Amino acid sequence: MPYSEIDLSKIKTYPASARVSTVTTALEGRPLRPGMRFSAFLEGLPAVLKADELKAVARAVVDARRLKKPILVMIGGHVIKTGCAPVLAGLAADGFITHLASNGAAAIHDTELARFGHTSEDVASQLEDGSFGMASDTALLVNDAARRAAAGREGFGEAVGAMLLEEDAPHVHRALIVCAHQLKIPYTLHVALGTDIVHQHPTASGAAIGEASLRDFRIFASTVSKLGGGGVVINIGSAVIMPEVFLKALAVARNLGHPVKDFTTANFDMIQHYRPGVNVVRRPVLAGGSGYAITGHHEIMIPLLAAAIYEYAEVGA
Repeated sequence: MPYSEIDLSKIKTYPASARVSTVTTALEGRPLRPGMRFSAFLEGLPAVLKADELKAVARAVVDARRLKKPILVMIGGHVIKTGCAPVLAGLAADGFITHLASNGAAAIHDTELARFGHTSEDVASQLEDGSFGMASDTALLVNDAARRAAAGREGFGEAVGAMLLEEDAPHVHRALIVCAHQLKIPYTLHVALGTDIVHQHPTASGAAIGEASLRDFRIFASTVSKLGGGGVVINIGSAVIMPEVFLKALAVARNLGHPVKDFTTANFDMIQHYRPGVNVVRRPVLAGGSGYAITGHHEIMIPLLAAAIYEYAEVGA
């Protein structure tokens, strides 16, 4: 053989029984059984990695409510499309969300579901003939809400919720944006011009949309300024808009002297993206706090998180 082999005969070894290890039998999950309580399910999860992190986020939310600190939940449009609005609305009604924020898509899907009971068009086929996004009734309400907010003292999201309630839309009480309005908690709407179907319409006013969305940014930044000492920020399904808005609001709050540290952040999404990872999970808590990234489908993870929150609230965790 032309190649040399290393001699393993003098390798130094040790007994595994004496080694410090990171995984033990105490961390293992427990067998499931029919009819078990959710508390037993939670306690039976393996005490490692994302199972532990999910429980940590749930406990942080419960602690934040006890401390009367903000619980800020930011969402993308897919959260609404996967049927999770009523779950989040329930958390808000019970004090486990104190501020909701979204990109324009989430509010549009919420609006269509409230008014018509359906949303989410067939983009591929409607793009081909140019009809994609051309629903006039959807655009008219959202664009009128922007004008109403810009002309008065309402926020953009607040105006959308108020208008849906005023017209008594058929499915209004399942709408997250309406729930926030009724609970008198902020639902701030953060729009990038040209990203939403309502911007394709002649009813769109860039000046009104910009003014209304900027007001909501200031409302959002006010909430961010109060996060220090136990608040919670959860981003669900927004890959770009909300992580960027949050980072800028945090900079504003700290620039004005607010001690925004020692709080919890979490990103829940089907795929972990760059901006939520750095702008939500890592950078904001470098001065103190904890950040978590949990991957999974919204229609599973949001109800699971909600159930854990209720369970820990009941037992006083």
